[in-house]
Amino acid sequence: MSLLLVLAVPLALLILGAAFTYLYAWSIERRFPPTGRFITVEGSRLHYREEGPRHGPARGTIVLLHGASSNLVESMLGLGVRLSQRYRVLAFDRPGHGWSERKPGLEEAQPARQAALVAGALRQLGVRDAVIVGHSWSGTVVPYFALDHTDVTGAILVLSGITSPWPGGYIGWYRRLIDSRAGWLLMRTLAVPVLLVLRPWMKRKTFWPQPAPPDIVRKGFIPLAFRPRAYEANMQDFAVMYEAVLRQSVRYGDIRLPVTVVAGDHDEIVWTDLHSRSFARAVPGAELILMPGIGHMPQYADQTTVLAAIEALAERIVSSDSLSVAGRGGDNVMG
Repeated sequence: MSLLLVLAVPLALLILGAAFTYLYAWSIERRFPPTGRFITVEGSRLHYREEGPRHGPARGTIVLLHGASSNLVESMLGLGVRLSQRYRVLAFDRPGHGWSERKPGLEEAQPARQAALVAGALRQLGVRDAVIVGHSWSGTVVPYFALDHTDVTGAILVLSGITSPWPGGYIGWYRRLIDSRAGWLLMRTLAVPVLLVLRPWMKRKTFWPQPAPPDIVRKGFIPLAFRPRAYEANMQDFAVMYEAVLRQSVRYGDIRLPVTVVAGDHDEIVWTDLHSRSFARAVPGAELILMPGIGHMPQYADQTTVLAAIEALAERIVSSDSLSVAGRGGDNVMG
């Protein structure tokens, strides 16, 4: 009888967890539906939202990529709505997040792969010379735009981004767990209920030392991240993160596009000295903007400063394009 009880309790917890997880995901998807359009790249549907000025032409294109446990609605809330008054803004759900699809396997989580898919979407949308903005985990993604996808990229801005390897960063057991059947089962049974208990603490830590904006979880569609497949994608991202930045960091010296790095000096999620400072040192000509007293979410703590940094990059591209046109015109006259 005791052995049966020992087996029955965990089995009952798994069944209850699976039922709760399924019903929670079902309700979340009805409360937070897609807000944009879909585009298919290499067999994967990506969800994106496009907005721009209501009157007059856009002064360039800005692409927004969100961090972990987030989605394009939060990107638009933090930055996109204001930027779209003057620029064409494209905000994406990264592959596997929000309403974007991701194929199975850890290789699909690689930052280079995510960059390639988004760049493919940008090509289909006719984008050139865009400012690519990546917050937090997307700091691992945006360098690839400046290295491998310069046909769609004019400049990059890393906002509180993960960019650099750190001592003891490789955790082999975690990667093996996420890529195992046991990990698959955990994501669909017990992980979501536990995470919902921890969510208030996670929200406070993410915005500290500033308070979180009122109702940010609902307004930013954050519950979408707590569906099994989306959370599995999140955990896969973290499983490949260290090795990815270890590989890509040796290439930062090859970046030749304008780069701005923005970070708060009180960030306890992504350490500013380790990531933002070192990335700015490694990239030729990069500009570093440190925001005193601000944590991991500068776009909410001091939106004006972050917007100004993005717009400065966009205007550099406009000026550069104007000079190129003027130069070509001069050549024609001389000819």
